[in-house]
Amino acid sequence: MEVLIGIVAFVLGGFLAWLIYSQAMKSRSQKVLREAEGEAEVIKKDKILQAKEKFLQLKAEHEKEINARNAKLLGAENRIKQKEVGLSQRMEDFQRKKKEVDVIRENLTSQLELVDKKNEEIDKMHKQVVDQLEAIAGISGDEAKEMLMESLKAEAKTEAMSYINDIMDEAKINANKESKRIVLQTIQRVATESAIENSVTIFHIDSDEMKGRIIGREGRNIRALEAATGVEIIVDDTPEAIVLSAFDPMRREIARLALHQLVTDGRIHPARIEEVVNKVKKQVEEEIIETGKRTTIDLGIHGLHSELIKLVGKMKYRSSYGQNLLQHSRETANLCAIMATELGLNPKKAKRAGLLHDIGKVSDEEPELPHAILGMKLAEKYKEKADICNAIGAHHDEIEMSTMIAPIVQVCDAISGARPGARREVIEAYIKRLKDLESLALSYPGVLKTYAIQAGRELRVIVGSEKITDKEAENLSYDIARKIQTEMTYPGQVKITVIRETRAISYAK
Repeated sequence: MEVLIGIVAFVLGGFLAWLIYSQAMKSRSQKVLREAEGEAEVIKKDKILQAKEKFLQLKAEHEKEINARNAKLLGAENRIKQKEVGLSQRMEDFQRKKKEVDVIRENLTSQLELVDKKNEEIDKMHKQVVDQLEAIAGISGDEAKEMLMESLKAEAKTEAMSYINDIMDEAKINANKESKRIVLQTIQRVATESAIENSVTIFHIDSDEMKGRIIGREGRNIRALEAATGVEIIVDDTPEAIVLSAFDPMRREIARLALHQLVTDGRIHPARIEEVVNKVKKQVEEEIIETGKRTTIDLGIHGLHSELIKLVGKMKYRSSYGQNLLQHSRETANLCAIMATELGLNPKKAKRAGLLHDIGKVSDEEPELPHAILGMKLAEKYKEKADICNAIGAHHDEIEMSTMIAPIVQVCDAISGARPGARREVIEAYIKRLKDLESLALSYPGVLKTYAIQAGRELRVIVGSEKITDKEAENLSYDIARKIQTEMTYPGQVKITVIRETRAISYAK
């Protein structure tokens, strides 16, 4: 029973506790709700205030923008009104000026009519005067005009011829002076060498015992050496020396180098000789290429084909009348560059043409052609420019000169080859040339004596004063010069001096 009462009491207590808790929670929730509603009201009022402030701010900005636009529109309207006023004034000015121009035009028209009338009257008067003059002179106006024009033409032609002759004389004097100045300055600015190539080379040996080894048993070594090099080897009584004789400097150089290696090595027999000669030939070919490259670098010539460089190197082992061909070509190139600079032309092209002008002498192709034509063909083959090729081909007048570089190369080639000491001439050919000069001048009528002097560079012609006049003497010197130029071959130039004198002789007894 007590347990039952306890359970009932526990249940009643729990229920009362639940009621009390429910009431407390209800009152608390109502309080929280009231607080939330209050806070929501405050937030709502704040948002409404912010929205009103934003609206007022936007409204103020909008009104400000509208006012600015209205101000711009007002300014534009004012400007348009000002322009309208200006245009109105301009239109008034234009109308006023138009009226003035119309008045001036009317005045000009009336004046032109008056001028036309005056011109008609003047033409009538001119015609009357011309008719009167024609009647008085007995010729028409056209005939008189033609006579006057013919007279003026003849007078103008005479004056023009006199003026042209004066200009020609002055040009000849100035050209002669200027050409001499350029040639002399060019020659003075180039350093030259006067050493002449020989046709023999002296090979020195340490002792005469080596001569026997070079000759070999029954001369087989020396024969093998001559056959391999194409050089005549002269072993005579000259102490400690062997003479290598050949007109080809390259062969002599190959023989000299081969002998040097054989003597140094000590093994001298036909097989060894052939081996050494072949080896030396390759060395000389390499040296030729190196010489060509070094020459082009020294002269500042670039872009030359490798075959042309090789031909330039081969010039070192060629000579013309004893003058080394490479030295001659280098000298000609420098002379061409200086002369081209003096004349205002391209010195690089002139130097290139001067270096290559004699490459036909060292080429093995088509030997029957003149060396100038062959050199021109080689230059064309290896893509040299047309003006360079023309200068090479024309430096001995085989073809016509078409550029200003060509005469420069021709002149500089003659300067280099004709200077004293540059070349060696065979005595027989020299004497024959002098005799031919004298005989050529003696063939003219009125010539008494002729003398070739200064190594054939001057020809003095003595004529009879009773047979030839002064004017004929002048023409005679010109004719002899032209005949020598066309019929003879000579270096440089030949001066022809015709001497005519009158002698009065009497005797005192």
